[in-house]
Amino acid sequence: MRVRPITGLHRATVHLILAIVFAASFGRNCLAGDFEFWNTTGAWFDLDEDWRVRVDELLKLGNDAGELTYHHTDLGFVYQGLADWLDLGLHYRQVFDKDDEWGWCRENRPHVNLTVKTRLADIDVSDRSRLEYRDKENDPDIWRYTNKLTIRLPHEFTRWKLRPYLADHVYINLDGQAFDGNKVYAGFSFEPSANARGRLYYVWDTDGEWTSTNILWLQLRFYF
Repeated sequence: MRVRPITGLHRATVHLILAIVFAASFGRNCLAGDFEFWNTTGAWFDLDEDWRVRVDELLKLGNDAGELTYHHTDLGFVYQGLADWLDLGLHYRQVFDKDDEWGWCRENRPHVNLTVKTRLADIDVSDRSRLEYRDKENDPDIWRYTNKLTIRLPHEFTRWKLRPYLADHVYINLDGQAFDGNKVYAGFSFEPSANARGRLYYVWDTDGEWTSTNILWLQLRFYF
């Protein structure tokens, strides 16, 4: 019997199935807890071949997606001239978080990001290290380190260029309790037009007390 080689379409099918299995394996055991819907809208501008400006706005609907509980605006300058595989980002984030006791609380959060990018067997891999200072209105200020490992599988589907997307995001509190949370992502990126890119994924979010939150997150950014 002749064994047929795996074609590009077959490989794409295998990758998509693996992504769905990955998401299902987490979601099946983690659906307990609150459900939230998050929406990010942003605009990215290239100043020149080395510098990019990024502006993002994030809204979170909590309590089973029925109430606005959080929003932030993030402004960043990303330098891409160090190397093709390395980005350096300098950001400032203005946060408003709704607290049960205090109501809406403000937080100033400057952060520095270092992102390493590579490609393994046509799979895009990036690892972002972030150091942030959290200047809170009603809580002690803290330093926090986060690391996000992202994998984008190589094959695209439909004219919107859907690509399976997997990520894991770890949060480490540098003042006091070390572990501060973890997010596991499974979904896909897409390109609805030449200057717009988006992502849609399910996120299993656990905080420092191992309380689970299930999130549907839609992101849409415009590039100029």
